Amino acid sequence: MELQGEIIVIGATETFGAKGFKKRQLVLKTDSQYPQSIPIDFTQDKCAVLDSYQVGQFVTVSINVQGSEWQGKYYVNLQAWKITTGEREKSAETFMPDRLGVNSTMPNIGEEEEDDLPF
Repeated sequence: MELQGEIIVIGATETFGAKGFKKRQLVLKTDSQYPQSIPIDFTQDKCAVLDSYQVGQFVTVSINVQGSEWQGKYYVNLQAWKITTGEREKSAETFMPDRLGVNSTMPNIGEEEEDDLPF
């Protein structure tokens, strides 16, 4: 799965446990009708990848969605495996209302359509 957006936070690398597990968080603000701030984790050798990026850049991040359970509670984690610099694109799926606030591709409710149905 891929997410696109602007980097708004690049966290410091944190180390956990006796084995030295490393984790670094990036927060991405999506470029959509309702922008979301999404935290994404980079782990182990992927932490250093973020050194070449900075706040304000528009990027595409490839992620895996992971879930876990601990003491009866469930958690979701977005773990990155790739990041690339990108450019803002206008999505073809973006809802573009006309000046009346109605999607121009939708039929008008009051119009009758002729059909060849016998009933």
